[in-house]
Amino acid sequence: MLKKLLILFLLPFFLCSCTGRNENEITFSSWGSITELKIIEQIIADFEKENPDIKINFMHIPQNYFQKLHLLFASNQAPDVLFINNLYLPVYSNYLEDLSSYVDSAEFYPQSLEALSIDGKLLAVPRDISTLVFYRNKNLLKNTPKNLDELMKFTKQIKPYGLSYEADFYYMLPYTLTLGEDIYNPKKSLAFYKNLAGRQAPAPCQSGSLTQAQMFLDGKTALYLSGRWLYPKISEKAQFDWDIITFSGLVPLDASGWAVSKSSKHKDNAVKLVKYLSSAKSSKYFLETGLIVPARKDIAQDIDNKVFLDAIAKSKVLNIGKGYKKLAEEINKELSN
Repeated sequence: MLKKLLILFLLPFFLCSCTGRNENEITFSSWGSITELKIIEQIIADFEKENPDIKINFMHIPQNYFQKLHLLFASNQAPDVLFINNLYLPVYSNYLEDLSSYVDSAEFYPQSLEALSIDGKLLAVPRDISTLVFYRNKNLLKNTPKNLDELMKFTKQIKPYGLSYEADFYYMLPYTLTLGEDIYNPKKSLAFYKNLAGRQAPAPCQSGSLTQAQMFLDGKTALYLSGRWLYPKISEKAQFDWDIITFSGLVPLDASGWAVSKSSKHKDNAVKLVKYLSSAKSSKYFLETGLIVPARKDIAQDIDNKVFLDAIAKSKVLNIGKGYKKLAEEINKELSN
């Protein structure tokens, strides 16, 4: 009942934002921080300047993005262009255009194309490629673990904690992949990861209100498992000697990109915008934020820390199906206990 009321309440707002469009106007939806929003606005301004006959109606949805996107698709008001990641791609795969013929695959990391493809169809042109790395407090840990056994050996000796612990399936996945388990049946790695809490890593009740990032910045954790998106914050806030190393095994690889709705009545213009968003010029804007690793190989080579590129070679594209989100929710509950 609550979900129905929510739909009835929100739907008029979406409908109002999508009506009254002129023939050459296309809608474009994305989430993102203030920093990303400024870049997108700049790219849209550049695009409209170069294509004065096309108007972009940008829909910034910073919270509950996929919930609201679902409402738009359900009401036949889907945006022409939408930002999406590979974790949610299976949910919308039947509603997205195959963009394979519009992309020069040699320009992108093949893993990013694989992550955003289903049944041989490229459903989104990659913007970024994400992996997990270790941020290391060198005052607490000078050794570089080469494998999982060394990781356990080194971090057992560190006080208060050698490792970070997020009650989130995604951060458990490096252990699942390294132990060679199927992500849909991770019994051994689930027990292994939970066993870290309260020992090498802080249990949720021991972290209190502190995030794992803050635990690392406070010098309470030697190795903090996270991604490129934390790099600007760590660079600015860390008051100790630190660096970045790759995880001692396999890590999951994700990608985000720009998709075109099959229901779009302006597909030519929508594809033109996607090409512009994924161009070298636009990718360079995103690189300069320090928040992402560009999926374009030519732009990624200019990244300020090559460890993020090294991590790509030690990563695996996940087999994400429609049951992944439900599985993740169940495991997250387990990890929080």
